[in-house]
Amino acid sequence: MGQGTLANRRDADFVLHEMLNVEELSKYEKYADYNRKTIDMVVSEARNLALKELLPANEEGDKQGCVFENGQVKTPESFKRIFDLYREGEWIGAAEDPEFGGQGMPAVVNLAAAEFFSGANMAFMMYPGLTHGAAKMIETVGTEEQKKLYVKRMYSGQWTGTMLLTEPEAGTDVGALQTTAKRNPDGTFSITGNKIFISSGEHDLAENIIHPVLARIEGAPAGTKGISLFIVPKYRVNPDGSLGEFNDVVCTGIEEKMGIHGNATCSLTLGGKGNCIGTLLGEENKGMRTMFLMMNEARFAVGVQGFSLAATSYANAANYAKERIQGRELLKFMDAEAPSVNIIKHPDVRRQLLVMKSYVEGMRAFIYYVARCFDRVSVLEDGTEKEKQQGLIEFFIPVVKAYCTDKGFEVCVMGMQVYGGYGYISEYPQEQLVRDCKITSIYEGTNGVQAMDLLARKLGMKGGQPFMDFVGEVKKSVQEASQIEGLKDMATAVDKAIDRLGELAMAIGNTAMSEKVLDAFGSATPFLEVTGDVIMGWMHLWRATVASKALQGGKVKKKDEAFYQGQIKTAQFFMDALLPTAMGKMNSVQSFTTAVMEMPEEAFM
Repeated sequence: MGQGTLANRRDADFVLHEMLNVEELSKYEKYADYNRKTIDMVVSEARNLALKELLPANEEGDKQGCVFENGQVKTPESFKRIFDLYREGEWIGAAEDPEFGGQGMPAVVNLAAAEFFSGANMAFMMYPGLTHGAAKMIETVGTEEQKKLYVKRMYSGQWTGTMLLTEPEAGTDVGALQTTAKRNPDGTFSITGNKIFISSGEHDLAENIIHPVLARIEGAPAGTKGISLFIVPKYRVNPDGSLGEFNDVVCTGIEEKMGIHGNATCSLTLGGKGNCIGTLLGEENKGMRTMFLMMNEARFAVGVQGFSLAATSYANAANYAKERIQGRELLKFMDAEAPSVNIIKHPDVRRQLLVMKSYVEGMRAFIYYVARCFDRVSVLEDGTEKEKQQGLIEFFIPVVKAYCTDKGFEVCVMGMQVYGGYGYISEYPQEQLVRDCKITSIYEGTNGVQAMDLLARKLGMKGGQPFMDFVGEVKKSVQEASQIEGLKDMATAVDKAIDRLGELAMAIGNTAMSEKVLDAFGSATPFLEVTGDVIMGWMHLWRATVASKALQGGKVKKKDEAFYQGQIKTAQFFMDALLPTAMGKMNSVQSFTTAVMEMPEEAFM
C-alpha cells in the first residue's frame, strides 16, 4: 500500500521521440547503435528495474535507515541486493566510453533511465550517483596510471566513490577549508583533516570507497587559489589493483536527517593516526578548477533528483485521485441520494493535479532538452553551433538545479495534499517523498548560490550570448506555434513573457554593475524563478505544437487521443493560470527593493 508507483512511460517517450527526436543522434558514429528500438529497450529495462526492485526497497530503506557502529556503517538490508542488480546492469557507467567499461549511451537516454531510478529510490541512487561523479573526475584529469587503477573498477561498481569537500568551518565557503596535505618523499601526500556531510562516505555495499578530497598543500596560497584535489581511498590500492592496508579514513558518525535515511551522511576523520595517504589528482592548487569541471554534471543530477521525486508524487496522486471515493459531485451536493464519487471529480483536486502535471511535464521537457545539449556538444565539430550548445548548458544549469528542486518540492507537498490525511502518514508514500526531496534545494550549492551564479556569471557570459541564444530558441517555438490553429494566443503569451524577461535581464544586469549591486542580488532568487517559469511556458508551447500537429495530421490512434489533447489543455492551463503570475512577479523583481539590505540586523527577531 505504501509503495506507490512511478511516472508514466508515455510522456517520456513523447519528449524523447516526438519533441527531441533523439534517434537523430544515431547518425553520428558515437551513437550509431542507439536507434529507436535500442532506446526504447533501454528505457523499458530501466523502468522495469526501478519499479520491481528499487521502488519496493524505498520504504524499507527509509524505515531501517543506516546504522553506525564502531566506525562501520550498515546500509538497509535490501540495498545490497539492488546494488548488485544495478551493477550487473552496468548502469553506473552507461553513458561512458566503452574503453572504461561504459556503454556509450547518449546522455538524454541515460537521463530517461535516471528519472525512473531516482524517482523510485533516491537515497539508494546516491551511492552509484556519487561513484559516477568521482570516477568521471579521475577519468577527466587523472594520470594514465590513476585512470587504469580506478575508473573501470568504479564504473563497474566494484568500488564506489564520494566527494570530500565540506568541513565544519567551511561549508559553502570552500576556500576556508583546513584539511592539509604534506608532501612525502615518494610523491604521495599525507592528508590530515575532518570532513562533514559526506554522502555515501562509509557503507557496506562495495569493497573499497574512493574519496576525491579537497585539501591545501603546506605552503600553498590561502583561499580557493591554494586548494588541490587528491585521491584518498578507504583502502590503499596496490599497483596491480589489489587492496592494501586501511588508509586511516575513519567514519566518526552519521547524521540523523529529515529524509534520505537510506543514504549514509558521514563525518570522516582523515589521518587521525597520521597514516592517511593521498595522491594528487590534476595539478597542484587547481583543485577548484577541477571541481568546476564537474559542477555542471553534479548540479544537473540534483535537478534531476528533485524533478524525479515530483514525477513520482504526481503519478501517485493521479492514481489515488481516480481511486479514492469521497464526497458527492459539487452540482449534486444538496442531493442526499447522490452517490459519492472519486475525488478527481472535484474541481480543486483537478486544479492541484493540473498544477502538478504542468510542472512535472514542463520540467521533464526542459531537463531532457538540456541533456540533448550535452549530447550535441559531444558529437559536433568545433564551431559556432557547438559553442552555442555549450553556452545554453552553462546558462541553464543553475536553473535546472534550483528551479527543478524548488518546484519539485512544491509538487511533492501538493502530492501529499491530494491524499489528505493519508498523505501525512507513513503508510502511504507521499510524506517520504516530501522529506527526501527537501535536501535537493540545499546540497550541491544551495539554491541561493545558484541564483547568484545565474546573475553574476551566466547572464553576462560571453557578452550575454547564451541568454540571447535562449531567447532565439524560444522565438523559434513561438513562430512555429503561431502558425497553428488554436495556439496563436498561447504563442502570443510566451512571446510577451520572453520579451519581458529580456527587459528584466537587462535591468537586473545593469543594476548588478551599479552602486545598487546588493539590491540586485537581493532579487537574484526571484529572477531565477521567473526565468524558470518562462522556460516552462516555452516547453508547454512546444509540447502543444507537437500534439496539435499530431492530432491535425489525423494519424493519432484512438487510444492516444486523450494524451495529445491533454498536452494542449495542460499548456492552456499553464498560460491561463501560471504564466500570468510570473509576469506579475517580474514587475516585483524589477523593483529591486532596498528593504532587503536596509533592514537593521537587530530587527530580525
